[in-house]
Amino acid sequence: MPTTKPKQKIFAFPNMPTPNKPVLIDPKVCKGCNRCVQICPSDVYIPNPEKGKPPMIMYPEECWYCGCCLMECPLHQKGANKLNWPLMQRVRWKRKKTNEHFRVGMPDPPPPNKRPLV
Repeated sequence: MPTTKPKQKIFAFPNMPTPNKPVLIDPKVCKGCNRCVQICPSDVYIPNPEKGKPPMIMYPEECWYCGCCLMECPLHQKGANKLNWPLMQRVRWKRKKTNEHFRVGMPDPPPPNKRPLV
């Protein structure tokens, strides 16, 4: 006699040991193509069960910040996703004359240095 299994819902809950979000995904721009899920070398993502929704980040602590998901995303230039570096890894620099602090990704970064290398 064949046995029938009752239909059960399966739930997936992300690991939350830290309040870490290695990649910020804009649900208004992301179309849920799941190319980032396929390319990620550390399997941080899983596809969203709802079609057309952004993937879910299940294992944020496993992210290597390699950027493969950003390079593979067809909508990255439109703001679908971006890396959210940990504070200790964010690049900063200071202008000596004015003591201004700058970091990568600021809305108004200073102009690039035009001086030749010594």
